[in-house]
Amino acid sequence: MTWLKESIRTGKPVIAMAHLLPLPGAPLYDADGGIQAIVDHVARDLEALQTGGVDAVMFGNEGDRPYLLEASPESLAAMAAVIAAVKGDIRVPCGVNYLWDPVATVALAVATDAVFAREIFTGVYDSDMGLWQPSAARALRMRHDLGRDDLKLMFNINAEFAAPVGDRSVEARAASAVFSSLADAVLVSGPMTGQAVDQSSLERVARAVPGTPVLANTGCNVDNIADILRVADGCVVGTHFKVDGDTWNAVDRDRVARFMEVVSKVRG
Repeated sequence: MTWLKESIRTGKPVIAMAHLLPLPGAPLYDADGGIQAIVDHVARDLEALQTGGVDAVMFGNEGDRPYLLEASPESLAAMAAVIAAVKGDIRVPCGVNYLWDPVATVALAVATDAVFAREIFTGVYDSDMGLWQPSAARALRMRHDLGRDDLKLMFNINAEFAAPVGDRSVEARAASAVFSSLADAVLVSGPMTGQAVDQSSLERVARAVPGTPVLANTGCNVDNIADILRVADGCVVGTHFKVDGDTWNAVDRDRVARFMEVVSKVRG
């Protein structure tokens, strides 16, 4: 449990998403703006998140709809280039997430010297993207082979835009991920980006994996974060930090600051 506080330097950390605009190869990619437009956008969001007081940031290719289950070379290379371009502006611990490819996520984390990485690493899912079968074994072997055993892997164990194949409970899947696949942390999500996690699911998972950090992964907002952090060891926030709470808008620094004020009170 101590690695989370040691890596992010606070208890109950708030990890903020720095969403990238669509990357090369994605249908919504802006070829006229090019890579520089993506860099400029994420740089502005990064500054707003950091001045708003978040504890860590995580870069994600949220704009790459419809999502891939295996990274394309051009999008993975572009994402690494964008992160490298803003690296000098990062003042807090950072992580990465390539949706929805755990092996690519680890590779990206190594290339960008990330502290942590998030993905769906285990399970089989009936998803909008098709039958989804991630490989924790390949991802963790890559982490070891590339000399990054210190890279912490956060396992999202109930995927957005998908339903698990089979009838194991969310707490059983969490316990199994820790035991069989060496999850460093377990993340519990709602059904879609921006939708709140079920509080009872969060509580059951926390009880099932004592000693392993459990974070709320979606739908955290200024109204529910106090209740969430009474159970969770931290949270990931993306949509709530955007202008008008819209996933596709820019980050609103004032919304970030208000949220962090509430979190500071919860931390005591």
